[in-house]
Amino acid sequence: MSARLAILISGRGSNMEAILNACRAADYPAEPVLVLSDRADAAGLDTARAGGVAAEHIVHTGPKDRAAFEAALTARLKAAQIDLICLAGFMRMLSAAFVEEWRDLIVNIHPSLLPSFKGLDTHRQALEAGVKLHGCTVHYVRAGMDDGPIIGQAAVPVLPDDTEDALAMRVLSAEHRLYPACIRLVVEGRAPVRSNVAALEMAVPAAVPIFMPPA
Repeated sequence: MSARLAILISGRGSNMEAILNACRAADYPAEPVLVLSDRADAAGLDTARAGGVAAEHIVHTGPKDRAAFEAALTARLKAAQIDLICLAGFMRMLSAAFVEEWRDLIVNIHPSLLPSFKGLDTHRQALEAGVKLHGCTVHYVRAGMDDGPIIGQAAVPVLPDDTEDALAMRVLSAEHRLYPACIRLVVEGRAPVRSNVAALEMAVPAAVPIFMPPA
């Protein structure tokens, strides 16, 4: 039986689209059944509906409204019998109580190699820091910002003439491949959390060093 996915978005939902596309494969072990957004004008809502997935806006009027928003969110998720919540460009911090209620059932993708460059403007942060490798991370969600056991990461080179936009596009391409792969591991039970670390149960190739610049 396929795992029932809910995808939470705040904007265009490009990672949502990558998940929807992956779920169309006959052997993919998950099914998107619900897309929810805190913004009525999120373009991803129309994209989801066009793909035959129920998509709804849940009203969020501000920080003082978080409890009501999360209560409505929980009610909708439980009514849809959701197995896994996937944050895909969802720009609201979830409360510790909500995260604990859904512990190890919420995953997120962040555009950096965590724990480096949490928060916003990660590509600017990477360029200003002068790192030579940047990338993205899929992780289980904890109450802290961009915190939680890491399920998978993908790295891309930072080029000498990179702009924020150029680097962002390179990372985004990696995100679209990494996120569906990590969701598969989670729903197949191959990324259990042990001592707050995601212990991957899969064949991992022998370590190959990455040199930048090439050695």
